[in-house]
Amino acid sequence: MSNFKRGNSNGFRGQNRNRYQSRGRFRNPGLDMNPLMFVRKAENFVETSYTPVNSFTDFPIDETVRKNVLSRGYDKPTAIQDQAILPMLKGRDLVGIADTGTGKTAAFLLPLITKVARDRNQKVLIVTPTRELAAQIQDEFKRFSAGMNMYSTLCIGGASINVQFRELERRPNFVIGTPGRIMDLENRRRLNLRQYQNVVLDEVDRMLDMGFINDIREIVSLLPQDRQSLFFSATLPDKIKAVMQSFLVNPVMVQVKTGTTAQNVDQDIIRTRGRDKVEILHQLLIKQEFSKVLVFGRTKWGVNKLEINLVRRGFKIASIHGNKSQGQRTRALKQLKNDEVQVLLATDVASRGIDVQDITHVINYDVPESYDDYVHRIGRTGRAGKKGVALTFID
Repeated sequence: MSNFKRGNSNGFRGQNRNRYQSRGRFRNPGLDMNPLMFVRKAENFVETSYTPVNSFTDFPIDETVRKNVLSRGYDKPTAIQDQAILPMLKGRDLVGIADTGTGKTAAFLLPLITKVARDRNQKVLIVTPTRELAAQIQDEFKRFSAGMNMYSTLCIGGASINVQFRELERRPNFVIGTPGRIMDLENRRRLNLRQYQNVVLDEVDRMLDMGFINDIREIVSLLPQDRQSLFFSATLPDKIKAVMQSFLVNPVMVQVKTGTTAQNVDQDIIRTRGRDKVEILHQLLIKQEFSKVLVFGRTKWGVNKLEINLVRRGFKIASIHGNKSQGQRTRALKQLKNDEVQVLLATDVASRGIDVQDITHVINYDVPESYDDYVHRIGRTGRAGKKGVALTFID
């Protein structure tokens, strides 16, 4: 893989990880966890095979939706799709506990598009924690609703609010957005949440982590009482259960936790031992196999500094973080998708909801704040049954 050899003090610690389990800790304030435990815990997931009960030809979804699904090469539903689509088609509220990359976007879009196709008066609100995830859901919506004369509006910060004003005047059936912009549009009386009989809260645990709890409560309070509510989260801590109780009525619970991410990702660490991290990263990136790389840093200032350094070294780099406009973030992702850059630098704003195919390596240049962040970071590679590599720099 590189000049850093396994088992030697200058490089990867793979086969001998347990020798170092008692050494070192993450240097994040307040986080007292052995850094190797993130890797070891993720590797200890056991992948279980899943045989779906249904097929996409079995589901009573709209025929055009079905054709759009099959045209994308989908034949068998994932576990979350297999178990969640039928209850949603019946109008039930639902809680879906599922990791990223399990197909949950299609799980809620297919029945909701079908519902709107059968009743054009239906309106759907989809709330996500990040702009990137909202944009990804919008792209999926367009693919699944192709040829149906059905419209959506993407309501996110960092994009022109005047354009969103004009698009909302078209009375789209779907509004997909982030909490802050949705509340802004509601307060400006450009979006009337009382008209939305269907709502999806996606990655609720992430929204609460990002401080959106008050926005979520206000959004829920403005929705009509008679509605279908869908609730998706990777975890279910007590603070989320409190939101659920005020949001859902007699929900169906679908829990799908798999080990597919860990199974498809070769995880390793690099001990820096005081050496220049940029130089170590440089030596990795010049290797041929590091062709499409996602590098995570802890802060936007650190990412900016690293970007300047790597550009000076001749690498093709893009970056996304909180100081980037939505246009800049979208452009950076497009550059990575189209192989116009080799490396995308990012803070954890990019760790969820980013679906870029064929990322060969995820590098944790700075250690993540939590185990969940680690899992979501490395989940950007090893997707769609392909293998990936995740490397974590440790002092």
